[in-house]
Amino acid sequence: MLEELLTAAAGVATAAVVYAGAAARVVKQYERGVVFRFGRLLPEVRRPGFTMIVPVIDRLHKVNLQIVTLPVPAQEGITRDNVTVRVDAVVYFKVVDAADALVRVEDYRFAVSQMAQTSLRSIIGKSDLDDLLSNREKLNQGLELMLDSPAMGWGVAIDRVEIKDVSLPETMKRSMARQAEADRERRARVINADAELQASKKLAEAAAVMSEQPAALQLRLLQTVVAVAAEKNSTLVLPFPVELLRFLERAAQAQGGGERSQAAGASAPATPATTSAPATPSAPPAPPVALPETFTDLSPDLPGEPGAPGAYEPPLPDLGDYEDPEDETDDTVIGPPVDPAPRSSLSTRDGP
Repeated sequence: MLEELLTAAAGVATAAVVYAGAAARVVKQYERGVVFRFGRLLPEVRRPGFTMIVPVIDRLHKVNLQIVTLPVPAQEGITRDNVTVRVDAVVYFKVVDAADALVRVEDYRFAVSQMAQTSLRSIIGKSDLDDLLSNREKLNQGLELMLDSPAMGWGVAIDRVEIKDVSLPETMKRSMARQAEADRERRARVINADAELQASKKLAEAAAVMSEQPAALQLRLLQTVVAVAAEKNSTLVLPFPVELLRFLERAAQAQGGGERSQAAGASAPATPATTSAPATPSAPPAPPVALPETFTDLSPDLPGEPGAPGAYEPPLPDLGDYEDPEDETDDTVIGPPVDPAPRSSLSTRDGP
């Protein structure tokens, strides 16, 4: 009898150990346990530590609450200013409701990854290239808001989103490099011009001070000679007094003024003489030659047209001996113009 009791006790103990081994679960500190009994969600979420479930009936699912780092693959898109870029990002999120993360979405990691890719392409199309390169904080906030809205229904909270890299085409990189180089050259020229302006003002002030004391210029010349002689070279410096140059300049100006006055006196007109030579009588002008104005008084019975054989040609006066007294050119025969009207009248007249 005793042996039967011991055997039964041993069997119960063994069953209890087996049951305890099958029902015992350990939930870690960064996890939460969600129990499904006959496929139905139990409202109680198991806290970290040791917990028990009903074997074969319950199913315990552990959900990690740590922050997950999810890299977003590089997405290629066209910005608002029509530039093709490739942008990749990284998303940091965590589960805040273990039950919703298991019930409301099949795979919350894959869902967040796909939502991050579509949101990244959308943010690329709404932004300019300058914003992608220099104003990333604003884009990160906008991308986080776009991801956080649907993720809250899945029991997931977006911690932060960062745009990691922006890849540009090689042609765009060269264009930006030329633009940066031109901008730096412009600033260098502006700085150089400003320095020249300040130096010219200081030199003008120094010249004004030296003009009051001529000895200061001589001292400055001696300082320059000392600076040149300090170096070991074969340069020979001969100081030349500035006052001597000014004296020579004044002497040259005085000599030039005297020569101009002498030239003005020599070019003055001479006084006319009181006696005058008798005037040479000029030759009387030649009498004008009378020419008929038209040839309408000629005989209409003259046959032919002008220029034809046997046609009548009006005689022209001989003006070989006629000379214009006021003409100073060479001996050229000058005659009055002949009106072509008579010729035309004769050419249109019919023959007898």
